Amino acid sequence: MMEFRKMRRAKQEISKEECFKILREEKRGVLAMIGDGGYPYAIPLNFYFDEAEEKVYFHCAKEGHKLDAIKNCDKVCFTVWNQGEQKDGDWSYYVTSVVIMGRAELVTDETITYEKARELGRKYFPTEEEVTKELGNAVKRVQMVGISIDHMTGKYVHER
Repeated sequence: MMEFRKMRRAKQEISKEECFKILREEKRGVLAMIGDGGYPYAIPLNFYFDEAEEKVYFHCAKEGHKLDAIKNCDKVCFTVWNQGEQKDGDWSYYVTSVVIMGRAELVTDETITYEKARELGRKYFPTEEEVTKELGNAVKRVQMVGISIDHMTGKYVHER
């Protein structure tokens, strides 16, 4: 197994629990992969974090650049950050981010696809009825992908 780099600015590192909080609460992240011709390919996306499994799930179409990149190389980087906060008397922001190095795996089981798509929908849609309606219309066209975490770091920075 690869040995990952330690965070250079260790004083800014946050705990695993704080990383999980960001992954639970934030709505969007950026998935980075190796794309066509070896070029980096990074794309913002909605996601769901399954804390019990310690996996990030997202959906995509059953064909396209993202899926081709994952099929060619399952190693990915997923980054999430919060909106930050300002402290009294300070114009700048304090922001927390999480960077995951992991492996993306296509979900092939229809039951698990439905379950993970439902959890993803619950994060974004206002009601269970809306989730059910959307799943009824789209779940057959959806490819769910899970990212297993090989390495995760979180960082709290003062942006100034």
